[in-house]
Amino acid sequence: MSTTGPHSVGPRTVGPSNRGVRIVGTGSALPSKVVTNQDLEKIMDTSDEWIVQRTGIRTRYRIDREKGESTAQLAAAALKGALTQARLTPDDLDLIICATMTPEMACPASACMVAERLKAGRAGAFDLNAACSGFVFSMNVAHDLIRMGGYRTIGVVGSDCLSTLMDYSTAGRGTAIIFGDAAGAAVLQAADDPSFGVVAQSMHCAGEGWKEIYVPECPQDFPPGVACDPGKYGRVQMNGAGVFKFAVGTFPELIEQTLTQAGLKPDDIDMFVCHQSNARILGAARERFGVPEHKLYVNIDRLGNTVAASVPLCLDELVRAGRITLGSGQRIMMLAFGGGLTWGASLWRV
Repeated sequence: MSTTGPHSVGPRTVGPSNRGVRIVGTGSALPSKVVTNQDLEKIMDTSDEWIVQRTGIRTRYRIDREKGESTAQLAAAALKGALTQARLTPDDLDLIICATMTPEMACPASACMVAERLKAGRAGAFDLNAACSGFVFSMNVAHDLIRMGGYRTIGVVGSDCLSTLMDYSTAGRGTAIIFGDAAGAAVLQAADDPSFGVVAQSMHCAGEGWKEIYVPECPQDFPPGVACDPGKYGRVQMNGAGVFKFAVGTFPELIEQTLTQAGLKPDDIDMFVCHQSNARILGAARERFGVPEHKLYVNIDRLGNTVAASVPLCLDELVRAGRITLGSGQRIMMLAFGGGLTWGASLWRV
C-alpha cells in the first residue's frame, strides 16, 4: 500500500506550545425521516402527552438504510459542512476523530470511512466511544493535540444512529421514545493567539455504573443478577430512573466544578452548550445557577437525544443562528454525560 499522496503526513515534533486553538467551522447532518410522537403511538403503547411530559421530545430523526444513510454517511456530511464553513478542504485535515457508539462495524473505524468519503488525503482517523460524552471528550483530546504542536487542523465529529439499537415495541418504549439519529461536527485549527481554546476541561467515569446503559451481545454481557435474554441482544438496555438520578446529580456539579476550575461565574459564560438528554434536567440546571433561558440552548424537543451528536448539533445551530460567533472571544461551556457512566466538560474561548 502506498503511503504517499497529496496530503502525506510525516513525523511530527511534539512539545510544549503557546499556540491557541480555534473552532473555525461547524456542521451538522440529519436523516431524511422524521419520527413524531404520533408515529410512535401507532407502534407501541404510548402517547404524545406521556412522552412530552417526561422528556420534552416531540420529534426525532431516523436513518433510512435504503437511502444509504448511516453513521459514517451522516458524519461525512456534517464534517463536509464544517469544512465548507471554515473555507477549508479535506486535504487540510491532519486528523479525524469520530465520536460514536454506533460504528459502521467493529473494523474499520467509522472515522476511516469518513476520511474515504471526503477523500481526506492521508489524515489520521480513529473513533472514540464515550457514548453521549463522546464529542466533548473528543474536543478535549483534539484541542490538546493541537495545543502541544503535533497537529494543526483536526475534524471532530459526533455521529450516532441509535435507531439501529432500539426495540420499537411497547417493551422498549422507555428508550425508543428518547433517541434520534444525527451527526454534528467542528473543525479545530491552530491559532497564533494563545488565549483562544480550552479554558477548563474534565473527563470522568464511574465504571461501576456501566450496567445502567449497555448493549448486550452475548450471555456474559448481562449484569450480575440479570437473566440472559437473547431477545435483548443488540438492543440498548437502560435503567431510566438510575440514569435520570445520575444526570440530575452530576450535571449541576459539573457546571460548578468547571466554573471553579476556570475561576469564572455563571454570568461570565456566554452560552451553555449541553447534551440534550431530558428537558427537565436542562431546566433544573438552568434554574439552580440562575442562567437566563437564552444562555442554555435546548433543541431536544425537535431532535431527541442524539447521543454523541447532541452537543455538536447545538453548537452548529447556535453558530448558524449568529448566537455564537467564532473568533469573537465568547466563552462557551460544552457539557455532557452518558453511558459508562461518563461525564465531562469543555469550556472554550472561541
